Amino acid sequence: MRTNKRPLKIYLVDDQKIANFITKKLFEISKIKGEIIDFVDPLKALKNIEKDNPQLILLDLNMPVMNGWAFLEHLNTLKTNCKVIIVTSSTSLLDKERANKYGAVKDYYVKPLNKSNITTLISEHSMS
Repeated sequence: MRTNKRPLKIYLVDDQKIANFITKKLFEISKIKGEIIDFVDPLKALKNIEKDNPQLILLDLNMPVMNGWAFLEHLNTLKTNCKVIIVTSSTSLLDKERANKYGAVKDYYVKPLNKSNITTLISEHSMS
């Protein structure tokens, strides 16, 4: 349960439009209130992070122009305290271990997400 007054803002960063669409629908059917902003271009997401200061970023790792690792490196240089949830098709233990090295990364989910995943990640990670 959210106790802060700031409206929930979540970024979806995935180069696949359909993945972002499905995730948005999962938030909708889970009755999660807030602003969900999706980006297929991680560079555009990075340009908006300091201005918007989202509480959560759901980040894909495998993207063509800028992968999730490069995104996380750049995120480290910004003045933000957003939490990152990795949402990827990678089941690699090495990727999970690498993700744990980033302070902003709070969790790791393997696609596809489902309603239960959405409810869990919001209850565990949306507090400011």
